[in-house]
Amino acid sequence: MSLNFKQIFIKTERIYLKKEINHLFKYGFSFSIYPLRIIYLENQTICKNPISILVSVPKKKIKLAVKRNRIKRLIRESYRLTKDNLWEYLSAKNKKLLLAFIYISDKLYNFNQIQVVINKVLDTLKEKIS
Repeated sequence: MSLNFKQIFIKTERIYLKKEINHLFKYGFSFSIYPLRIIYLENQTICKNPISILVSVPKKKIKLAVKRNRIKRLIRESYRLTKDNLWEYLSAKNKKLLLAFIYISDKLYNFNQIQVVINKVLDTLKEKIS
């Protein structure tokens, strides 16, 4: 069974530099689709990937680290499975995007619910960027 390269979530797709994170939160645009708040910014950096993401689950909302890590895993996995359309669209337009997913609910959602929300988020982003 061979995987499509676009269905792999590699380290270079993550935002890890403090400079990029600060820039995203300072100049980025945001919208909410419950239970996520999305902050996005078109970026002109020279990187291989069209999209770089950050996933955050505040300790104030979800107290237990086990639950916070589970939510982050669910968000990353559902993003990995559904990123193809936005990825191809940004590659064709030669655009780069910084993207932050912030979990704003205080209860846990299952994988199917998170995946529906991520689909809506990526469709909304596609509309907002074009």
